[in-house]
Amino acid sequence: MNQNEKQASDAETILARITGGKSELRYSRDKIIYSQGDPASFVFYVRVGSVKVAVVSQEGKEAVVAILQPGSFCGEECLTGHTLRMGTVTALTECVLVRMPKASIIRALHDDPQFSELFTTYLMERNIRVQEDLVDQLLNSTEKRLARLLLILANYGKEARPEPIVSRINQETLAEMIGTSRTHVNFFMNKFRQLGFIEYDGDTKGEIKVNRSLLNVLLHQKPQAAQ
Repeated sequence: MNQNEKQASDAETILARITGGKSELRYSRDKIIYSQGDPASFVFYVRVGSVKVAVVSQEGKEAVVAILQPGSFCGEECLTGHTLRMGTVTALTECVLVRMPKASIIRALHDDPQFSELFTTYLMERNIRVQEDLVDQLLNSTEKRLARLLLILANYGKEARPEPIVSRINQETLAEMIGTSRTHVNFFMNKFRQLGFIEYDGDTKGEIKVNRSLLNVLLHQKPQAAQ
């Protein structure tokens, strides 16, 4: 059992102790799990699959702010006094999520030290990721931002080898996540493919295989003003 599998097993053991309205829900690809503005009263744990988190401005502009993999939580804003959802979460693949009422999470945070450690560690890691994303957005080129995103989605650094990233994540979504146009993403995706850094068919109609050589883009390119 590798480290990721052990962590998932430990998390499942801890989550199994949570009682009071917990349920397992299955979602097909492109199914909305909850929408921005919906009542916020549950926290979700991603057991299988990947989900997209997006927010829409008052002007109607949508931005993808995260793609969550197995082992992630979402909907935790309900624990901080928010009564309405701050974003929309959509299944990118066939998904299995655990839905837990706000009251059950609060009780577990008070009564179960292992759950408290699991949950707070996840939030801290996510907060660090947000800070890294901000630095990336401000200091790095489009090419480097895209390379970093692909490596993150491939779980680079968490496995002995990167694994194919989520199926059918299109270039528009990638562009929204790094703050650029689809044209720029298409240019660099083709460049990465020609250099052998990634393998994919067209506009990511299937899985994207991310090769370790893509790390060269991060190591050999100096930070510069964002394009």
